[in-house]
Amino acid sequence: MEKFYLEEPSSIRREDAKDYINEFYKYNSDINGSGGLEKKVNNYNEWLQDLEEDAERIKTEIRVPARTYFLIRENDNRIIGMINIRLTLNEKLRRHGGNIGYSIRPTERGKGYNKINLYLGLLVCQQYGIDKVYLNANKENTASWKTMEAFGGVNTNTYYDVESNKNIKDYEIDVNKAIDKYSSLYEQFISVKEKNR
Repeated sequence: MEKFYLEEPSSIRREDAKDYINEFYKYNSDINGSGGLEKKVNNYNEWLQDLEEDAERIKTEIRVPARTYFLIRENDNRIIGMINIRLTLNEKLRRHGGNIGYSIRPTERGKGYNKINLYLGLLVCQQYGIDKVYLNANKENTASWKTMEAFGGVNTNTYYDVESNKNIKDYEIDVNKAIDKYSSLYEQFISVKEKNR
């Protein structure tokens, strides 16, 4: 059985991270939940420094504290996805973006991996005392909002966003309730490395 864990980005993943981002370009796919990696893929050490600053950041109306992780498939030590967790929200993120952004590399989609990604992200939220998370997705991105619904996500609003020129669906997930309800289903996919993180 495949096992997964979240890993804090480090210098040893430089080439893996570049390969991950390049796959999105190859398939002309939107990149989400990367903590801005696509902007600094050729300045990887600078990106790592940005992540350190993000983790210690004081909330403002421009930026909020956040943590970014690679989703690693233990069986082949490959980056399968990424998740960015905003530990608090400002007004801008309440309107668009929410607490969590995530992605799965294009060649690994349709296998249920983003549910594992989100489950692990919810565990991180629980560790930080976040009781409810807010997420949103392009209405056309069915896989994304169905992932939210799989964890009891409640669609709180659907609207047209002028800035992105897209129809957006907002969701709210009760973190503790989702973990309690779905832990028996997802714990079997969790690596010992994750449990010891």
